[in-house]
Amino acid sequence: MAEARQRATSGRPGYVVLQQVGKGQWRLVGEAERRPGKTAREARAQAIMDATGGTAKAGEVYAAVLRSEWRIALEW
Repeated sequence: MAEARQRATSGRPGYVVLQQVGKGQWRLVGEAERRPGKTAREARAQAIMDATGGTAKAGEVYAAVLRSEWRIALEW
């Protein structure tokens, strides 16, 4: 978790991508940079594809959380 916390503190705009692996259980997939010129929805979808190397499949559940929100959530 310390590694994720360290990456989450960078100032670059981007996303932390999670995959749902069970009811109420999530796995950290990775991080992806925010691509300019896209809507928020498009940018989240692109972040998921970037973080998974394009292997995300229909029916799998992912979440792309803004890196800044991830950082705030870690401040407990």
